[in-house]
Amino acid sequence: MSTDQPLDHTVILPGATIGILGGGQLGRMTAMAARSMGYDVHVLDPDPNCASRAVASRTITAPFSDAEAAAELARACDVVTLEIEQIARAALDAVAAIVPLRPSADAVYIIQDRVRQKRWLAEHEFPVGPFREADSAEAIAEAVTSFGPSIAKACHGGYDGRGQVRLADAGGAADAWRDLGQRPCLVEQRVDIAVELSVLVARRASGETIAYPPSRNHHTNGILTWSVIPAELPDAVIRAAEQLAPAIAQALGVVGLLAVELFFTTDGRLLVNELAPRPHNTYHHSERACATSQFEQLVRAVCNLPLGAPHVIEPGALVNLLGDVWLHDTAPDIPFALGVQGSRLHLYGKGEARPGRKMGHLSTVGETAQEAIGRALASYRRLSPESAVAAGLAGPPPALRSADGALLAELAAVDRGDAQPWRGPDDSDPDREDVG
Repeated sequence: MSTDQPLDHTVILPGATIGILGGGQLGRMTAMAARSMGYDVHVLDPDPNCASRAVASRTITAPFSDAEAAAELARACDVVTLEIEQIARAALDAVAAIVPLRPSADAVYIIQDRVRQKRWLAEHEFPVGPFREADSAEAIAEAVTSFGPSIAKACHGGYDGRGQVRLADAGGAADAWRDLGQRPCLVEQRVDIAVELSVLVARRASGETIAYPPSRNHHTNGILTWSVIPAELPDAVIRAAEQLAPAIAQALGVVGLLAVELFFTTDGRLLVNELAPRPHNTYHHSERACATSQFEQLVRAVCNLPLGAPHVIEPGALVNLLGDVWLHDTAPDIPFALGVQGSRLHLYGKGEARPGRKMGHLSTVGETAQEAIGRALASYRRLSPESAVAAGLAGPPPALRSADGALLAELAAVDRGDAQPWRGPDDSDPDREDVG
C-alpha cells in the first residue's frame, strides 16, 4: 500500500478553517495555537463537553465512526487533521473526498492497528523487537513460550497502559486473552530497556521535513510520568534516533506530525515501540523548550506553511497530572507548586477527575535538562505529596547522564563506536526471523 500523497505547494493562509477529528487536550492545544495564528477551528468528538469545545468555534458531537458527521465537518473546513488515530476508515475517507486530510487516511489506517503497524515497520526494515499476531489464547501461549516474558496488546486503542497485559510465562495466556476482549492482539517480546525516548517529526505537503531533538521519557504503569528535553544521551544514540524517525515519516508519507516512540536497549539497540500520527504527550514541553511548539508546528505542516525551527532554546521538562491528584484527602496546592522557579501549570478543562485520566501537566525550564526535570518534580511534589509518593517520585530526581544508574558501560560503548544502535534499513534486527 502506498501511503504518500502527491507533493502540494498550495498554502492555506490564516483566516481559513482547520478541522480537527478529536476534541481532547491535544486538539485543545492545537486549536489554541491555530487561533493565535489567525485560523478558525472546528472539531468533531463524541463528548459534548470535550476539552476543545471552549476553544473551537464549532463542535460536532458524533462518534468517530460517523462518516456523515465527518463529512459535515469537512464541508465547513479548508483542511482537516486529527488528534487521535482511532477514527473509522469510512470517516477518514469521507473527509478526504471533500478537503485535504493530513495525515492521509492510508497512513492513519496503517498506524491505528498495532499488528498492521508493526508488520509495516518490519516489512520496511525498520528496527523492531520480535512480535507475533495472536488470535486465540493458544496463540498467545505459543508466542510467550517462544519469546519468554512478553506483553500482549490490544490491536486498537489501549492508550496509557490500558489494553495491555504483561505475561511472565505461557500460564497467563488464557487470562490475557479474556482481559483483551477475546480479540486478535499483538504479542511482543519484552526487551531490557535502558532508556525510553521519542522523536517528533513534522512534514508539510511540499515535502519539507524536520525532526525535533529526542525527548527522554519515563512511564509508570504504562502512563507517561515525565519527559525532558534534551535527552542527555550519547551523540551516537541521538544521531541514530534523529535519522530513524524522519525515515519512517518519509516512508509513510505523513503530512502533519509523526511521533516515534523508541527503546534504547541495554545491548545497544534502538528499537521502534509505537507510532502516533499527531501531537504527542512527550513533546508538551516543546511549548516552553523549543523554538516552535508541536502544536504550532502541526498547524504549519497541515497548512503547508514553512516549518518552524525545532531546536531547543532552553532545556525543559513536564510532569503529567492525572485525576488521582484531585482524589486524595489533601487538595492539590497549586500556589505552592507554582512557587518553583520556571514552573507553569497547564490544565485541560476536563470536568471530572478520574484515576489515570490526564487532567493537565506541569512544565518547567532550566539552564540544563537536569535542572529542568529537578524543578518539574519539585513542583509536582509540592502540588500533591501523596501523588508523588504513589508514583515513586518522592525521592531525588533521576541522574540523567547516568541513564538510571545502570548503563554507563553500554552508553560508553555506544559513544566509542563499539555499539551502533541503527545504521539504516540494512541494519536488520537479528531476531527478525522470529517475527510472526
